[in-house]
This record gives sequence, C-alpha cells and structure tokens, in this order.
Amino acid sequence: MKRIIHTDKAPAAIGPYNQAVLVDHMLYVSGQIPIDPATGELVQESIEAETRQVLNNLGAILEAAGASYRDVVKCSVFVKDMHQYARINAVYAEYFDAETAPARELVEVGNLPRFVNIEISLIATLP
Repeated sequence: MKRIIHTDKAPAAIGPYNQAVLVDHMLYVSGQIPIDPATGELVQESIEAETRQVLNNLGAILEAAGASYRDVVKCSVFVKDMHQYARINAVYAEYFDAETAPARELVEVGNLPRFVNIEISLIATLP
C-alpha cells in the first residue's frame, strides 16, 4: 500500500511528484534543493547554508512520516562542484553520526533544478 507524505515545513514539489512516498516500512524522499519553505526563496549564501537548508527540508519530511535521520539507510547527493566536497561533508556530519551514517553516493552533475549547487534525496525505514 502506497501513502503520500506531505508537509508544509518543506518546499512543495515543483513538478509532477510528491515530497515522499511510503510503501510498507520504506520511505522514499524526493530530491530536495535549498528552498526555504517559509519564504519560497532559494538559500544561496554559501554551500554550507545550502546544504543545511536541504538537510532541514529532508528532516521535516522525515518527521512528517514519523521517522528521523537515524532511520535513513541511503542518501543520494548531487552537486555542481566536487571541489565543495569537504564543505558539504562538514555540514552533512552535523546530521549523521559517522558510525551509523547511511550508505551514500555524492555525484557531480552539470546542472540541478533552479540551478542550485546541491540536491539530496534519501531512503529511510520506518520503525
């Protein structure tokens, strides 16, 4: 059985998709970009600020589904500049403990929606 997850604490979808879909005990969260859900504006001060906003958006969706960062089993990170890897990792480490962090890939891409510098999607298991 499929259930759509939506929260106003994360940006609304900007296309024909949902913030997340829950199937059985698996939560599939769509890629999030650094949009502040309160204003609808992009956060662009720095890659750290962008990464933090993306992870906050993901956290809001996890919470809406009854999950947390501890339940995340896989993250997919897409970036426009691999030279920002260390700076992204520093923020990422604020949300995930190294010993229990999910599986992950970080891939450099040509462009992302709204020409942002980072997008992250994830998969989590619900307790």
